[in-house]
Amino acid sequence: MSEHLLPDAFTLSPIGIIESDYPDKFGIPRQPGLAPAARARLVLTPPYDDPLAVRGLEAFSHLWLTFVFHQSPERWTPLVRPPRLGGNARVGVFASRSTHRPNRLGLSLVELIDVDTRRGVRLVLAGADLVSGTPVLDIKPYLPWAEAHPEARAGFAPEAPPQLPVAFAPAAEAALAERPEGDTLRELIMQVLAQDPRPAYRKGAENRTYGVRLRDVDVRFRAEATEDGTRLAVVDIVPA
Repeated sequence: MSEHLLPDAFTLSPIGIIESDYPDKFGIPRQPGLAPAARARLVLTPPYDDPLAVRGLEAFSHLWLTFVFHQSPERWTPLVRPPRLGGNARVGVFASRSTHRPNRLGLSLVELIDVDTRRGVRLVLAGADLVSGTPVLDIKPYLPWAEAHPEARAGFAPEAPPQLPVAFAPAAEAALAERPEGDTLRELIMQVLAQDPRPAYRKGAENRTYGVRLRDVDVRFRAEATEDGTRLAVVDIVPA
């Protein structure tokens, strides 16, 4: 029997909350950095919003965020079905990056764009894969010399997923043209849809219309068969 007795539970307090381009879980890229156009803000909450707590952070280009999958159920199972394996094959939860984990903890590598300490502390981030409202537990600077290992084995996800081409129907083009930030919204839509956010079991269904919330709009899209394979067509962009 181990002599090291652990407490039954630990108490963790969020240090801040995420505000991001993703109001809903559906459509969020399954890994950070796949949609670099995505912007987010980490708003630190009292007493962690003291500017002294982030002194020197601006010297780093990337950060590790430890957070809670707060929209995932508290239940967990030892086997999960990663979308990367088509949603059918099962692997152990600790051999996956599933959101359905015993403690619902997540780890995300994000780019730090700005440190705003004019009113409390707000960190402006790029490439985040976090839904708005996500509680963040900790921040640590990323050290590429210690933490980047390109030669490492990546199991059933040896490379980035393939991307689908994305097209815009006239109605979607018109909606983008009316928005002052239409160019950045277009870039975000293309990067998110290129990852093919459709559920794995729906991948064979053409002409079914889906909706993904980005910023303050509902992006409606469907899969279309072309001579070169499947593309995702944005049919309309409407206020959410």
